[in-house]
Amino acid sequence: MLIGEFQHNIDPRGRINVPSKFKLDLGDRFIVTKGLDNCLFAYSLDEWSRLEEKIKALPLARSRDLQRFLFSGATEVEMDKQGRVLIPGNLRTYASLEKDVMVIGASVRAEIWDKDKWTDQANSITADMVAEAMDDLGF
Repeated sequence: MLIGEFQHNIDPRGRINVPSKFKLDLGDRFIVTKGLDNCLFAYSLDEWSRLEEKIKALPLARSRDLQRFLFSGATEVEMDKQGRVLIPGNLRTYASLEKDVMVIGASVRAEIWDKDKWTDQANSITADMVAEAMDDLGF
């Protein structure tokens, strides 16, 4: 399970460090794609396969936009010996990644955010929103 939030810098070549706590769950090679709210989603290869199977099981009329969104922006990345991955330019542009980034755990995926956008997003989550979600789950 991917949990926590970690601040990193993106270097001039577009590389970011993968938090050491995420390396085991994501593996040396994993998938990075466009995510919601203009962040990036990162999935282990196993989790990506599970997601792909779920999407393929949906009727095309319901899944085509999701397929286009997730799969067209997806790329497989590989960690170098320093634990960094290269984020392709199109994904850096999509998520506005320029210098300060946040890598956060979101259960089965990691999310990569521009630091300021993450701060805004995190601050927009209210206690009432969390309480409503917890009620929906029977907490």
